[in-house]
Amino acid sequence: MTVLEDVRAFVTRLSPNPVCDDCISERLKISPRQHANHKARELAGKGGFERRKDRCSLCGAEKKVIRQG
Repeated sequence: MTVLEDVRAFVTRLSPNPVCDDCISERLKISPRQHANHKARELAGKGGFERRKDRCSLCGAEKKVIRQG
């Protein structure tokens, strides 16, 4: 699987709960974190994925998150 496919599958599994780039990077062991950010931005607006400022369902921090709604 590609990194994009991994991120898509992870966000879909957590749906409809939002998840931040830091948690995506940590849980999927994606380094650097910016790579997770890039893939999350790539998904945004496609297939029901949306990106916005909200509370991450994993770490509880309020920041940019992605979710599939």
